[in-house]
Amino acid sequence: EYADVMERALYNNVIAGMSLDGKRFFYVNPLEVDPEACEKNGNMKHVKPERQGWFACACCPPNVARLIASLGKYIYSIKNKTLYTHLYIGNNTELEMDGEKIEINQKTNYPWDGRVSITVNMDKQKEFAIGLTIPGWCKGAIISVNGENIDINKIIVDGYAIVNRLWKDGDEIQLLLPMDILRMRANPMVGADIGKVAIQHGPLVYCLEQVDNGPNLQGIVLPKDVKLNVSYDENMLGGMNVITAPVKRVDRDSWGNELYKADNPVQYKDDTATFIPYFAWTNREVGEMTVWVREG
Repeated sequence: EYADVMERALYNNVIAGMSLDGKRFFYVNPLEVDPEACEKNGNMKHVKPERQGWFACACCPPNVARLIASLGKYIYSIKNKTLYTHLYIGNNTELEMDGEKIEINQKTNYPWDGRVSITVNMDKQKEFAIGLTIPGWCKGAIISVNGENIDINKIIVDGYAIVNRLWKDGDEIQLLLPMDILRMRANPMVGADIGKVAIQHGPLVYCLEQVDNGPNLQGIVLPKDVKLNVSYDENMLGGMNVITAPVKRVDRDSWGNELYKADNPVQYKDDTATFIPYFAWTNREVGEMTVWVREG
């Protein structure tokens, strides 16, 4: 439960607060932005359509940078002869258990795919447990040690797969976390999100940006039965997974200038929507953005 919260915050909220070049910052991470509304609405002065330059009195930006620099402290912890892995991030770490040094080498392309390789290096054999967090969004995780599959259902404790064995130098864990595209829904008490979905792939929440989809993002409707497709785009902001889907879009031109009409349903036209990871929004140009999309 806590690892899920930590992962969601780090991959979405924290890194969204800083531009990809590390030079501009948000104090507020909005889930929907209309630049014109931000400019005209006095109550939204704290919500900006783009990250700001360095502040005269900067408290939050240094904390974001400090947190990113200290990520190594959040990946592992040791308790009762169990080495818990809370985050999947490529790293090489030296730990100490019962006075003996253990080197853990983790290789992964996470969060773009769910394949993780963890190699244990040590001077002599030692019996202990390695706990692998299984994120709440993941169904059907697969674990093997030195090529031998392990029944994950028999070793799950509080969201962690506990692999207990006599480890020797060079033992390798292979973890596969299948990543489906999820349609996340908010508690119905959140009135503004009723009838809307947010798209998630792995630990990443996605959003629509005007630069990819044109203006009037609120006119986009994601049909309930359409398939969403994920692909890696090496040209998108240094390389990232992009999600596309066929959508319906309000045809505003078919309405005319009248404010209200009776017995005149809104007309829709076919379109294609492009979703990018929320953390990467407004790194190209200023425009509309929304995480929550109408579903119909």
